[in-house]
Amino acid sequence: MKYAEQLSLTREETALFKTIGEVAATLEQEVYVVGGFVRDRLMQRRQDRDEQDVDLVTVGDGPALAQAVAERFPTSSKVSIFQRFGTAMIQLDSWELEFVGARKESYVEDSRKPTVAPGSLEDDQYRRDFTINAMAISLQADSFGEIIDPFDGRKDLEIKRICTPLEPGQTFSDDPLRMMRAIRFATQLDFRIDDETFQGIQNHAERLDIISAERISTELQKIIAAPKPSIGFQLLSQANLLIRFFPEMENLRGIEVRKGIRHKDNFYHTLEVLDNVAVKSNNILLRWAAILHDIAKPATKRFHPDHGWTFHGHDAVGAKMVPKIFKRMRLSLDHKMKYVQKLVRLHLRPISLTKENISDAAVRRLLYEAGDDIDDLMLLCEADITSKNPSRVKRYLANYERLRAKIEEVEEKDRMRNWEPPISGDEIMAAFGIKPSKAVGDIKTAIREAILDGNIHNDKAAAWSFMLEKGKDLGLKPVMESPPEES
Repeated sequence: MKYAEQLSLTREETALFKTIGEVAATLEQEVYVVGGFVRDRLMQRRQDRDEQDVDLVTVGDGPALAQAVAERFPTSSKVSIFQRFGTAMIQLDSWELEFVGARKESYVEDSRKPTVAPGSLEDDQYRRDFTINAMAISLQADSFGEIIDPFDGRKDLEIKRICTPLEPGQTFSDDPLRMMRAIRFATQLDFRIDDETFQGIQNHAERLDIISAERISTELQKIIAAPKPSIGFQLLSQANLLIRFFPEMENLRGIEVRKGIRHKDNFYHTLEVLDNVAVKSNNILLRWAAILHDIAKPATKRFHPDHGWTFHGHDAVGAKMVPKIFKRMRLSLDHKMKYVQKLVRLHLRPISLTKENISDAAVRRLLYEAGDDIDDLMLLCEADITSKNPSRVKRYLANYERLRAKIEEVEEKDRMRNWEPPISGDEIMAAFGIKPSKAVGDIKTAIREAILDGNIHNDKAAAWSFMLEKGKDLGLKPVMESPPEES
């Protein structure tokens, strides 16, 4: 289907696309903008980042066209050719232009690698994932800007529907990652997945097993970054996909009742916490902490006739699960994972402090362990309030406000964020004339705990005196009675 009207473009877009069309004409090739750029323009939706991604299909040699286009912008463009895949990329100021030759594909059942042959624009549109991504605009001089829409994707945009251009089974069997992409688009755009298309996802869920963990995680990260990520997780669960790559999350589902006592459904509770965090923060790692904060509840669930359901230790057990989950999903195992692990481990600490008179020592310890992440931890804890009882929510939030005030008071007085004890291991060894040993670690730990508990002042003189006493208890004889600067 071809529309006579033109897609609305900015002056900059018009100039760039006309140049690309002119270059293609000199090579006797047709060229079209396809996919997400067309979809987003019709939705009047701008890309969230500064760089603009544009996919271009040419009926001919994609890398050759890219090279010729780059030559028109010699001082501001960089071209990368991927001859093996028949694609090329141009970085042009704020534009990222990807060129590919129109092609048709066929697959065998047990492979993700298609047999590829040159094709027409129509062939290329047939191999697209969804109707809303199968639209193209012409860059030819005689039809510049005209929309080519063989699957009525514009109508699906209007009614906010996601469906495949071909029979869903064929689309998803050809490239199983499209099942994840369908749910990602539904989450990002707040669209509904067509019933037949969703049934196709459920019927072919096992095909996701041939997709790499890296590619699955890329789509999952985009779902988590959406305005309301719970939409995506509910769809992933309903489509039988979540169980295939994130069984720990799926295992949170369900309610058990014993002797008339039930516990909440921790799957839906987790999604509420995730959405609560998403309202307040775009930090995807904080959102991961929300996803994983109760991940160990199935493993720690116990029923006690006198106390009902308990999940003792789920914070510590959950923290140990974080690296395993991140590793399996091929996510970063550096400081990013450790940040998530820390928040999972500490997420019960603030609420436990609100249940008692808040001591300076308890707050010092919390500040020491949370460091610069204390504000994120508090945000996570407040998001964890999902009670349907307004008075209970009000009471919990008031408790957290009191704790925040106490944190500010102790921080102003003691400066405990990212704090280290005033005496180092080297200084302990020098004071007693000893080599690295267990005693050095024991003394350093004792100094730290004494300061955190408020038993000694947080200064070098007090810590040094305490160190000498602790060393004597361990049978060590000091060779330095006072710190070097006081000698």
